[in-house]
Amino acid sequence: MNISTKAIVANSEMIKNYKACREKAESFGKIFVLKNNQPDAVLFSIAEYERLAVLIEYFESLEENDVAKVVASLPKVGNRKNYSIDHLRNDMKLE
Repeated sequence: MNISTKAIVANSEMIKNYKACREKAESFGKIFVLKNNQPDAVLFSIAEYERLAVLIEYFESLEENDVAKVVASLPKVGNRKNYSIDHLRNDMKLE
């Protein structure tokens, strides 16, 4: 994932100037909030949230074997050579 430095704000900036941060999220779709120079939160625009919510709801409706097929078709990212259904459960905090 590529993150524009323009889409990163400090936690203190978020607290002091929420309106500007919200406008920035509208512009970029999402902004990343750092606390002590570490990722702390993500603020999504409502449009980006609605786009992602559709995908999440779709995946939640799938049977486990269908999810496994989708996961198997995902491109390999970063250091992760294999992305299993267990990784997906962990990433999505599914039981």
